[in-house]
Amino acid sequence: MDGVDPNQVVNADAPALIRISGVGKRYSGGTHALQGIDLTVAQGEFLSLLGPSGCGKSTLLRLIAGLGEPSEGTIDWPRASYDAGGKPERSIGFVFQEPTLMPWATVFENVYLPLRLDGARRQTVAAQVEDAIEGVGLAGFAKAYPRQLSGGMRMRVSIARALVKRPKVLLMDEPFAALDEITRMRLNDDLLRLWAGRGWTVLFVTHSVYESVYLSSRIAVMGARPGHMRELITVDAPYPRDEPFRLSASYNEYCRITSASLRGAMGGVGHQP
Repeated sequence: MDGVDPNQVVNADAPALIRISGVGKRYSGGTHALQGIDLTVAQGEFLSLLGPSGCGKSTLLRLIAGLGEPSEGTIDWPRASYDAGGKPERSIGFVFQEPTLMPWATVFENVYLPLRLDGARRQTVAAQVEDAIEGVGLAGFAKAYPRQLSGGMRMRVSIARALVKRPKVLLMDEPFAALDEITRMRLNDDLLRLWAGRGWTVLFVTHSVYESVYLSSRIAVMGARPGHMRELITVDAPYPRDEPFRLSASYNEYCRITSASLRGAMGGVGHQP
């Protein structure tokens, strides 16, 4: 399968896959979650959404996934085909903050679930399910139950379930926030390996400056509610990234720049001037 060249910096000028224009979101209870969001996501890039709690990062991710409608503005998929109702046929996998696995089902059955809901017969897609399980490093655990797995392994199952339909876009809502630092770093490495090899576009929500710099080709820093785009930071470091990058002066400088932007976002209100 064609993927991102791991030795190149991702070109943010690549063809637009998602175009977000003037998007706002108000809820019926009066909460003004998002205002004036403008963002173009390039095909094949790894883009992180970084910002203070409550700034609407998860709300934006759900709107992109089609799990809600903007109150204003548009979210376009310029390269997508459209169904009879005029809706873009998104090829999306979504990884939530919690694994939300079925405790009574095996790893295989949990990963198989999206295909089963689509009407696919187990024997027809067994190899596809096994490939997703092996791809996240869980070969040999297909018959295990969630209670037998560590927190990091359960999150790997959740990622495999999002990948089993082989999406083009992977949306991840703080998937590693509850994990210990060592497990988190290992999963960051595994995620980059999968991204480079499988040609996804990734949108990744995080609170961690260090995680966003390590993973991303670009970081969209969002300001306090109503959530708005404050700054886009390009991380011009080549892939693959590894421990030497984490220890490099370049990594530390990007973390410093991103931290300063986040501090401004936490104290700022309204739109970026």
